[in-house]
Amino acid sequence: MDWYLEPLEKYAVFTGRARRKEYWTFVLCNTLLAFVLAFIDGLMGTYNAEIGIGVLGSIFALAVLIPSFAVGVRRLHDSGKSGFLMLIVFVPVIGAIALLILMVLDSEPGENKHGPNPKA
Repeated sequence: MDWYLEPLEKYAVFTGRARRKEYWTFVLCNTLLAFVLAFIDGLMGTYNAEIGIGVLGSIFALAVLIPSFAVGVRRLHDSGKSGFLMLIVFVPVIGAIALLILMVLDSEPGENKHGPNPKA
């Protein structure tokens, strides 16, 4: 649970480094919560099929937007990359694949310009 709460505690911290475990746990929990909220939206009748999201899902997406971006930037910092590479996702198809590969890369050993290795 700590791996999910840590990015929320560092709500808008775009400096430092985040381990793969922290990033992927946050992504997994957000995905699971989004599915649960979509199911609840469907039961309550607040799901809009045209848009593809319901009221609860929209509120949740807005609530985790900044923490998701922040932990993504810190994850890129951990592998020694610039946080601006998050913007590569806007390149159709190839951008999402490239960002996925960057998020899977291992940490840069030791200290880098973004701070000490969080594994230590």
